[in-house]
Amino acid sequence: MSRAIGERRAKELILSAEPFSAIDAQAWGLVNALFSPEELQEGALRKAELIAANAPIAVRQAKQAIYRGGQMSLSDGLAFEIEAYNRTVQSEDRREGVRAFNEKRAPDFKGK
Repeated sequence: MSRAIGERRAKELILSAEPFSAIDAQAWGLVNALFSPEELQEGALRKAELIAANAPIAVRQAKQAIYRGGQMSLSDGLAFEIEAYNRTVQSEDRREGVRAFNEKRAPDFKGK
């Protein structure tokens, strides 16, 4: 929790055991979005579809860079991000993304 919302706020919440609202959680960056129970599944699926429409190799490398980079020193994290990017540069999906952009059309990523 301290990585997500900062050490001071995490201490306050954990040590005081005071309840907090979903609105507070969103304001602090603990959750990304709020939905009513009826809208939750649709909202989650909409976000998943946006992510799934991106190049799979790039998504995988970004996830690794975010997770692993946060566990490293700044200089090591930056080096890891560069390595992750370099793994995407030679992919067919990257070339497809550039072509699609230049042709003003949606890309058709294959995960290669």
